[in-house]
Amino acid sequence: MLMLLVELSGLVAALLFILGLKRMSSPVTALKGIVLAGIGMLVAVIAAFGYMANVEASAEPRLLVNLFLVVLALAVGGAWAWRSGKRVPVTDMPQMVALYNGMGGGAAAAVAAVAMTGSAYASDPLHITVTLLGALIGSISLSGSVVAWAKLDGRINSAWRFKGQKLLNALVFLVAILAGVLVAAGIGGGYGVPVLFFAAALAFGVLLTLPIGGADMPVVISLYNAFTGLAVGLEGYAIQNPALMIAGMVVGSAGTLLTVLMAKAMNRSLANVLFSNFGEVSASAQGEVAGQMTSVDASDAATTMRYASSVIIVPGYGLAVAQAQAKLYELVKLLQAADVDVKFAIHPVAGRMPGHMNVLLAEAGVPYDLIFDMEDVNDSFANTDVALVIGANDVVNPAARTDKQSPIYGMPILDADQAHQVYVIKRGQGKGYAGVENLLFYGENCDMIYGDAQAVLSNMVQAIKELAA
Repeated sequence: MLMLLVELSGLVAALLFILGLKRMSSPVTALKGIVLAGIGMLVAVIAAFGYMANVEASAEPRLLVNLFLVVLALAVGGAWAWRSGKRVPVTDMPQMVALYNGMGGGAAAAVAAVAMTGSAYASDPLHITVTLLGALIGSISLSGSVVAWAKLDGRINSAWRFKGQKLLNALVFLVAILAGVLVAAGIGGGYGVPVLFFAAALAFGVLLTLPIGGADMPVVISLYNAFTGLAVGLEGYAIQNPALMIAGMVVGSAGTLLTVLMAKAMNRSLANVLFSNFGEVSASAQGEVAGQMTSVDASDAATTMRYASSVIIVPGYGLAVAQAQAKLYELVKLLQAADVDVKFAIHPVAGRMPGHMNVLLAEAGVPYDLIFDMEDVNDSFANTDVALVIGANDVVNPAARTDKQSPIYGMPILDADQAHQVYVIKRGQGKGYAGVENLLFYGENCDMIYGDAQAVLSNMVQAIKELAA
């Protein structure tokens, strides 16, 4: 009877995961989707207690010890997650997502390590293969996600590349595969070969992620999310847990689809993201940039927007760094009060993780009907009076359309340069993550407004209020 309830609970949890994911497809219902998925996880955890009680019913001392360890882990992990989740700023959300995703991969790898000692592992070749494959993918996701977290958090400031790196990566991966084969064949008893297997898998995750540039981190986070889902699904099979299998397959397939869509949004293949040393560009390859940057005061730009008929705002990571989303929405409401048509244009890979800009604007209370995806808004730029770019760089660089020597050539961009007037709020004249000059900044219809986005937007708000006084 107990196992029947456990299996039914797993099915209920899986259905809640799927319903939650479906609702997350729209910002209007996303919060309800998160709540549904959270309830599904709670059901799965409760079911796990029932599964443990049934399996270990004949070994009461071990059951009590394991129950204590599980409760302790839930208490420590839950308290830490609650504290960090409440305190983390939106600017650090990508780091938190990368770190939590890595923990999921690490948990799958740990389950695999335990499953290797089970009797089913020793007798079933399919079980051996699935367990090892989940361990390999989970370990890569763990170490790769940690490196992604370090890059996003500024602890690793650039892509680490050296001669012969791809060959070293291939050799380390080969060692992991060979060690896995030896483990599966039962060759080399003891812990030496399994430890080598896990060490090589973890090392490969690090080596694979180190040379990837910051511009590709959104795709990398999405990829490792898919890896974690796949590893969880495989280990769900290894321990015969339907909830884990279904949840892992849902997360893995959704993450894979998102990764493909994001790579497509950059007009690049996934292999190009992982192995091309993107951003390694020589000065000669970039060519000469015609024109010069010009700058204006924030108050002058605000006056122009106040008397414009239409404005499109392109938010980027600089807006998140300055925590200026609330001040930006205050500016938007002033413009709307003056009968200015205002829209937000979101590039699929803007920010540091999928949906980063959407989350940022939602936190400020920006209505969803003002926010448009790239394919829905690009045709509007040519008829727009003012485009206001805040902290974005590569996603508005016309070099993607015009410069065949540029590493971002062919990447779909927001056509902000086609607006009648473009204002760019930027702290300095630095390049974007792709490491190339932005031709937009040198355009005749573009003026720079240098400074922190919070301060610049505050000055704009004040200037518009003075006009209305």
